[in-house]
Amino acid sequence: MIGLSAIIGHGALSQAVLATVFGIGILLLLIVRFKSNAFISLLAVAIITGLIAGLAPDAAFNSVKNGMGGTLGFIAPIIGLGAIFGAILERSNVLGALSEKVIKVKSERSKTMATGVMGLVAATPVFFDVALIVLMPLINKMAAAAKKVPLFFGLPLCAGLAIGHAFIPPTPGPILIANEIGASIGNVILIGAFVSFITLIISGPIFTNWLDRQGRLPGIVPKMTDHNAKSSPHTVSFALALGLILLPIVLILVANVTKEFFPGNRLTPSFQVVGHPFAALILACLVSWICVGPKTESDRKTFSNAIARSLEPTALIILVTGAGGAFKQVLTDTGAGNDLSTLVQGLGLSIVLTAFLLALLFRLLQGSATVAMVTAAGLLAAMINPGDFTSWQLATLTIAIAAGASGFSHVNDSGFWLVNRLFDLTEKETLQTWTLMTGILSVTALILCLIIFPLAG
Repeated sequence: MIGLSAIIGHGALSQAVLATVFGIGILLLLIVRFKSNAFISLLAVAIITGLIAGLAPDAAFNSVKNGMGGTLGFIAPIIGLGAIFGAILERSNVLGALSEKVIKVKSERSKTMATGVMGLVAATPVFFDVALIVLMPLINKMAAAAKKVPLFFGLPLCAGLAIGHAFIPPTPGPILIANEIGASIGNVILIGAFVSFITLIISGPIFTNWLDRQGRLPGIVPKMTDHNAKSSPHTVSFALALGLILLPIVLILVANVTKEFFPGNRLTPSFQVVGHPFAALILACLVSWICVGPKTESDRKTFSNAIARSLEPTALIILVTGAGGAFKQVLTDTGAGNDLSTLVQGLGLSIVLTAFLLALLFRLLQGSATVAMVTAAGLLAAMINPGDFTSWQLATLTIAIAAGASGFSHVNDSGFWLVNRLFDLTEKETLQTWTLMTGILSVTALILCLIIFPLAG
């Protein structure tokens, strides 16, 4: 292993690397200092980086076009279908069916685990903020009944929502990372589920119960009222609700298992069709529409409006993801990826730690987990050759990036302020609970990835 001085001496800090460092600096300046739109900033930086690195103008713009087109061809349908799937489930009160099951858990401490698991499951089809808002009445109801502050049940729920949304496809984050670095989505689901469950136990119930014993859970115990004593009305059974949420995940996993272990079976091609993320989400949308969708003309209008609203926030996610793909392609075409890889090797950092730190850096500096995932995935994709790693190792790197992008949410993250307002906390209290919880979540997942990676070789 060579040292940093040797790297500099051998010219690893090439024009392409210096252009990349300059581009990242401009990106952070635009987003953090000038609050510029993330899509515009990423796209501009991709072009600027290519030009400074020595690409001709036509080559730089072609690199951006190819990178954005290649990324969105896979990601855009998944994000759109996922939003529609989540809107159908949210409008039909599928989350209400899950919450009723949680309420029936007897022990208070067991309920903290149950709310965490519910968050983990609910985050798969529904965005973090939507799920948290929908489930807040349940949290207040349980807190009033147990004479606890809402955060006693709310913090494990938030842990589950944050983990599920970051680690388990078909949520957009892990899928866009997997697409960029060439990881199998089926393997990402399996590694992500394993890491998620252990991470949830530590950052959710264990951390919350420790805070409770120390008397460090802020908030006011809500009073039991007729409003929060009533159960949420729903017509969906728990079994159906859980089955619909898990349907696309199971289809993707079945396709992955049959391809891996039964490649010669005559049914394997059929499983590959229904288990492709496109097909799995299309089937999930159709089955959900039939099972829990609208039954009257009035319902159809309500569901259509809900779907239309769900697609509004996806536009920016899709564009930011595409711009991240463009940035990655520029790094690849300029050779910056190879040079950065040499630099990292010279510093002696493991590839897992590198993936994590890249994502965490962007997370801390600009707040958005999506931008952190997109940028870190693009950088890592340009630095590695997927053929040098097993499919399980690539899946582990995907989770490492997701872990870094989920860590230490603070005042520049919208999730911080959502938790702050819903639980009526001060900024200091939010930092001591929500921020610390996301930090524990992030570091725990990193440790697990560091253990898994060599075993997956």
